[in-house]
Amino acid sequence: MKKSEIRFSIALDDQKIPEAISWSATDAGPDIHFAKAMNISIWDREQTGTMKIDLWTKDMPVDEMKRFYVDMIGSMAESIINATSDEFMGAKLRAVGRELAQHLEREEQERK
Repeated sequence: MKKSEIRFSIALDDQKIPEAISWSATDAGPDIHFAKAMNISIWDREQTGTMKIDLWTKDMPVDEMKRFYVDMIGSMAESIINATSDEFMGAKLRAVGRELAQHLEREEQERK
């Protein structure tokens, strides 16, 4: 059986606030990649529930954080369709993603 590892490294300041997030994966080559935020969700089979980790660096701007979550909603729409073939749920998630993307566009226009 082939195995793959994903490793995350979080650099914290004195108040334990993330300053840097880096990751590497055996299937992503030898490079270390950097991120401003991460969201990991895992289905725990024993507790039949979701366990999650949300981290972001202190230099992650609010507008990028909002875009990050909108992008994740779009990814969830595709994932639910691929995993379950449930087009209804996928369409609902896509609609929410579009609505939130439009909201972000309006916010951006108001800032200009």
